[in-house]
Amino acid sequence: MDLAYTEAEEEFRGRLREWLAAVLPGLPAKPSPDDWPARRAYDTAWQRMLYDAGYAGLHWPVDAGGQGATPTQHLIFLEETEKAGAPYVGANFVGLLHAGPTIAAEGTAGQRARWLPAVLRGDEIWCQGFSEPGAGSDLAALRTRAVRDGDDYVVTGQKIWTSHAEVADWCELLVRTDLDAPKHRGISWLAMPMDAPGITVRPLRTLAGSTEFAEVFLDEVRVPASCRVG
Repeated sequence: MDLAYTEAEEEFRGRLREWLAAVLPGLPAKPSPDDWPARRAYDTAWQRMLYDAGYAGLHWPVDAGGQGATPTQHLIFLEETEKAGAPYVGANFVGLLHAGPTIAAEGTAGQRARWLPAVLRGDEIWCQGFSEPGAGSDLAALRTRAVRDGDDYVVTGQKIWTSHAEVADWCELLVRTDLDAPKHRGISWLAMPMDAPGITVRPLRTLAGSTEFAEVFLDEVRVPASCRVG
């Protein structure tokens, strides 16, 4: 087995190093960890730079707007950006690593066109609405429910440890849509707009001092049925 990098892979590494060396000195100082509006602006600006340079969604499939890079190219990208001290995904974490890939795999053509370019460009931030006070690792125990009402789902419940909720535009939300199904079934994935009426976000501070998590309270929030993925 030959574990050496190919000539093409080393060329990719060289181009990436040159680009990082050119752009990183011009980045502004990182904002305070507790200043989430500033952190959002910093992280989304970096994501747009990656997008403009052709490095956004490097390992995403081409038909989802990505670059279709090989796993080795993705590894090289992670190695070189870490070595150079480049910003990590930050507030773009959920969109790039969770919500975006889910939509790419399970979304309709219209859903992919609506959400994926905005994730890759850094135009919109996503948060993750999975865990609940009584359903952390056991997501099958979640109680947040979504009842169909015409063209909408009406969502009621509570989420906790919701990453980046304070600055998010959208939430990838797991809800129970079939109350009669076994608990491991009857769960749906909704894209919930975070500016919808009925949403209350309460930031949490961990023992380590992090403020990236929040509680999210949902009081009859109306989410269009067209935002159901899968």
